[in-house]
Amino acid sequence: MSDSSLLFMAGANTVEEQRARWERKRSRTAKELLETEHKYLEQLDLVVTFFVTILKAKGTLKPAVLETIFGPLESIYSASHVLSLHLERGNLGPGLENFCQNLELYGHYAENLEQANKTLKEQLRKNKSFRRFKKLQETRPQFQGRKLEDLLPLPLQRLHQYKHFLRDLLENTSPDSAEYQKLAKAVKSVSEVSRWVQDIIHKRENSLQLLRVQKLLKGQKTQLLTPGRWYIREGWLLVVPSKGEELKRRMFFLFSDIFIATKPCHPLHPLSSNKLACQAVYPLHQCVVDKVFGHTQSRGGLLSLSFPHKTLLLMSGDQQDINDWYRSLTTAVRQLKA
Repeated sequence: MSDSSLLFMAGANTVEEQRARWERKRSRTAKELLETEHKYLEQLDLVVTFFVTILKAKGTLKPAVLETIFGPLESIYSASHVLSLHLERGNLGPGLENFCQNLELYGHYAENLEQANKTLKEQLRKNKSFRRFKKLQETRPQFQGRKLEDLLPLPLQRLHQYKHFLRDLLENTSPDSAEYQKLAKAVKSVSEVSRWVQDIIHKRENSLQLLRVQKLLKGQKTQLLTPGRWYIREGWLLVVPSKGEELKRRMFFLFSDIFIATKPCHPLHPLSSNKLACQAVYPLHQCVVDKVFGHTQSRGGLLSLSFPHKTLLLMSGDQQDINDWYRSLTTAVRQLKA
């Protein structure tokens, strides 16, 4: 046998081995997807069977309230049930293709979740019969100590898992396979909805941060809850005065468009002892940030923030802290001016 024939056979064997490895990994991932889908369905079923269906029949909650708390959960359950049937029969491609037509339900569910939690808390406070019903249902052995509040975020957690499962399946599917294009389309669809959901979560977390800082500030003069404003960071820094006065320790808050300097209110103040008084609000679009020292492995560092009518010198004894502030400030200014 010639050398070229041996090389051809060796190459063919390598290709076959690669395909066999892909198939093993693919089968393993498909099996895990099905097993976890069954578990997910069992958990959703607890909510659908023991809450949604019974509450509809009993009329304990008004239809509009029921819709607000549970959103499109029944439709999400139905879509996953159909997907699991396809997976059980080995119809991975068609099953995912059909499932992706219902993916928008996850985005709408995420948009509704904050209001769902608020309405649930409100009903538990106001509606005695619902409060009793919820407590009774949660004591059923099927719940294994879980509360309704633990089960409501499940669809968003599952969406994150879908993204990883589908990527693994795609990576271990031959591009020549009939299912490759369907998988690629499913990965794209899940990734798009996942980004949509992450954006919703990010905006919600940002709103909570803005509200938290607003409550920390004394009075209502400084309004933080402005559309398009993003919270970035906060922390204590030392202000170096222009004259020979002593250093002043101040709490600073950095947002996407402004930089706020505050100081603690007097501890004996009858209403604001635990609040912060706003001293200045600096617009970042007029800011120039420089690192005066802290470039080397010295202890601490000093930043210079130049505004049209004011220059701030800010100091920290922690070099990592001053470096982090420098990065955050320069990034915020650059993005604002872009």
